[in-house]
Amino acid sequence: MLRNGVDQLKILIFLNSLAGGGTERVAATLANFWVLRHWDVTIVTLNPESEDFYRLDPRIKRISLNLSGESSGVMDALLQNIRRVAALRRVIKQVRPTVALSMMSTPNVLLAFASHNLTGVCAVGSEHCYPPHAPLGRIWGSLCSRMYGRLSAVVALTQECAEWIRTHSSATHVAVIPNAAVWPLPNNQPRINPEALCRTGRKVLLAVGRLDVVKNYPLLIRTFSQLANRHPEWDLVILGEGPQRSVLESAVRAEGVEGRIFFPGIAGNVGAWYERADLYVMTSQSEGFPNSLAEALGHGLPAVSVDCDTGPRDIIRHGIDGFLVPVNDAALLAQRLGQVMGDAALRSRLADRAGDARERFSVEKITEMWEELFTKLSKQPRLLAPAGSARAAKRCGS
Repeated sequence: MLRNGVDQLKILIFLNSLAGGGTERVAATLANFWVLRHWDVTIVTLNPESEDFYRLDPRIKRISLNLSGESSGVMDALLQNIRRVAALRRVIKQVRPTVALSMMSTPNVLLAFASHNLTGVCAVGSEHCYPPHAPLGRIWGSLCSRMYGRLSAVVALTQECAEWIRTHSSATHVAVIPNAAVWPLPNNQPRINPEALCRTGRKVLLAVGRLDVVKNYPLLIRTFSQLANRHPEWDLVILGEGPQRSVLESAVRAEGVEGRIFFPGIAGNVGAWYERADLYVMTSQSEGFPNSLAEALGHGLPAVSVDCDTGPRDIIRHGIDGFLVPVNDAALLAQRLGQVMGDAALRSRLADRAGDARERFSVEKITEMWEELFTKLSKQPRLLAPAGSARAAKRCGS
């Protein structure tokens, strides 16, 4: 028996891919933890397995539908999604999971269709962004609004996101479960040695995330360039890859700070970079629940972040382990960064409390929240048991 009274479950996790990204890391983390608890775990993706970035326990069953790709028009999109729903439904019937958990908006909708009228399956969706800041368009937005009511529950990362879902969709059960901050992080490929880039004695201001518009790295580059002369011992490292690389490299040259700002790419040993860094920074225009921010704190790294919707205010304790800065207040961002960069005693005081995040967002604590949700859902009459399972039928109230 599990600690919350849930039997060892058979769980299916469905998402777009296991390529490098925050949601994909969450899926891998949960799956690896649950299989250690002797759960029967299957991960299903639309994208091919060849794109996988995160390492999975070999006991996890891995299924790729190989049904990703762009559509050529409305009718093609409709046909592709019908094929996706049908394929997912076939897998659910084959695997017969107790819980089917989807991650992100479009997989949530596909799961709601695919699990419709399938007995014995508790279908749970989860949002990993703040929907107003990631609009899906009229069709998918309408589908989310209508289909979320067919799911047994929808999980949000923050209270703000949960309130939005309750207000703008038919979801009847919305729970709040943040992401876990894994510590220590796995040491995966590709490994980039921090010492090969960061010179001995240099202090490192670190940012981690996809090189995308939403991360607002041009603001970070401008801000660091303003501070560079006053803090000549500091360098800025932006760890990640994405479509904005050439734009950002041009911005570095325009600001005249070559040799002080570096873009190493994607690192599978990001934990080593947290250990090497002296301060973490986040300038995103929006977030869901930024895993990297919680991970940085968990590694004892103080942080300065913009107070965007949503996530940073749920992670940083202002003045205790870092500082929050209002969105679009470039002057205060520069002031706070300069303050922490220039004060070793302040950095040390913040770092002493930053490590609390290991417990606040531990895998054990977060998975316990998931298990409590599954316990609650298993007692609802609407959840029917798999055929031939009298014990499960009793548990599900049918």
